[in-house]
Amino acid sequence: LTVRRLLLVMWMLLLAGVTALLLWLLAGPVWAAAGALWLVVLAWGWGLLERNWRSWRYAERADDLLISRGVLWQGQIVVPYGRMQLVEVTSGPLERRFGLASVQLHTAAAATDAKIPGLLPADAERLRDRLTELGEARSAGL
Repeated sequence: LTVRRLLLVMWMLLLAGVTALLLWLLAGPVWAAAGALWLVVLAWGWGLLERNWRSWRYAERADDLLISRGVLWQGQIVVPYGRMQLVEVTSGPLERRFGLASVQLHTAAAATDAKIPGLLPADAERLRDRLTELGEARSAGL
């Protein structure tokens, strides 16, 4: 949540500054105040990010992994263990700074977006190892 909020603040402040500067140069100082609109978006997004962050869930079931997310547009992804081709742990620079990692699942379906973000690196590695083990056991009969 902290990482997402930090990105939101950085982008909204950048957009507010650029908008205010462009409007100041092109339309005059009165119009430059319209750059504050991005600060309204920042305040609105602050609360939405927490709701979205709390909506992420995953459950290891007997034959598959269930991932659900979303507040307004809720989505559920069910990935059978036998269909997993690759389980990868990733961590970008900002995630590493905050001690976080994500688990990305790859299957034969190109549209599969099975990602579990915001895990501790040790938990992400344990999950990767467990899913890889279950995937190898389920796909042995194929």
